[in-house]
Amino acid sequence: MTVRPGRPADEPAVRTLQRLLREPSPTLRSHGLRTGDALVDETADGVVVGYLLPVAGDGVHVAELVVHPDYRREGRATRLLRRLLAEADGRVTLLVAADNDGARRLYESLGFEPTALRPGFYDDGTDARLLARDPPGSDDADQTDAER
Repeated sequence: MTVRPGRPADEPAVRTLQRLLREPSPTLRSHGLRTGDALVDETADGVVVGYLLPVAGDGVHVAELVVHPDYRREGRATRLLRRLLAEADGRVTLLVAADNDGARRLYESLGFEPTALRPGFYDDGTDARLLARDPPGSDDADQTDAER
C-alpha cells in the first residue's frame, strides 16, 4: 500500500472513484493529477483505490477524499490525510456530510474539530459540517473554543 502524488495516468481510476461522490469536480480531478497536487493510494499491485484532492488557498482545503468501498477500513483514508497533514503549512479544512458519522469520527481522530454547519449544502439537501485542523503549535491550535 502506497500513498504517492497523482499523475495523469491515474485519471481513469480516479474518475471511476469520483463517481462515488455526491458532487464530484472533474475540473479539480484533472488539475490535481496534472500538477501532482492530488494524492493517490494504491495497492501493492499498483491499483489506485483511493485519492485525495487538496485545494491550496488560505491553508489547504480537502475538496475530495474517496476510498473504494472494497478497500475501506484498511487505514487508507487515514494514510492519505496524514500525508497531507505532514506536508501542509497551515490550517487544513474539509466538509463532511452531517449524516456521515464514520467519516466524521475519522477526521476527529486526526485532530479535526467542527467549526461550522452549512444547512442544505449538498444538492440533495443534506447538511455539511466544516471541520478544521490547525498545525501543532499554532495560536489557533492552542486556543480553546471559548477563546476563539
